[in-house]
Amino acid sequence: MTESNELRKQAKYIPCPNCGEKTDVKVYEDTVLVNFPLYCPKCGREVMVDVFDLKMVKSK
Repeated sequence: MTESNELRKQAKYIPCPNCGEKTDVKVYEDTVLVNFPLYCPKCGREVMVDVFDLKMVKSK
């Protein structure tokens, strides 16, 4: 298996914390986002989020 296939396999789309629908933002296991403005095209809201180890939480 090539490295690009392994990365593709470990990717995940971030769900909207408000409506739960999938957003257009894809993250990998080594992606770190702090105070990232996540926009949801479904509900039209923007929420500040943090992402570590494929887990998302709302920023404080």
